[in-house]
Amino acid sequence: MYLIVGLGNPGAQYENTRHNVGFKVIDKLAEDFGMKISKAKFKSNYGKGIIEGEQVVLVKPSTYMNLSGEAVIQFKKFFKIEDDKVIIIYDDMDIELGAVKVRQNGGAGGHNGMKSIIAHLGRTRLHSHKIRHRKT
Repeated sequence: MYLIVGLGNPGAQYENTRHNVGFKVIDKLAEDFGMKISKAKFKSNYGKGIIEGEQVVLVKPSTYMNLSGEAVIQFKKFFKIEDDKVIIIYDDMDIELGAVKVRQNGGAGGHNGMKSIIAHLGRTRLHSHKIRHRKT
């Protein structure tokens, strides 16, 4: 089972900001694979389904980004998900606009959401998908 977490901030005022690209990716995955992000647990909205033959939990933490680690650790423990099956999707101002960067480990790079996740998990070995959002 995979845990795919899209980082963002709750509230209408953040809906179309660069920080919410993680939420938008989760919404698109849910749409493309026929899932609904309609359940609430661990200060998050989430849904479960199958992607490419693998069970996945799609998560949008409803906390502010700098508290995202609270949700990630709870989902990881509840569903007994291995470290290498946790994928975090978030924005990164250090990569080219519209680009996607995939990395398996490393630090937070100044990103408050990743700082929170690393603090809660106690490690930096995560699959991180960094996206520089193009404003539409």
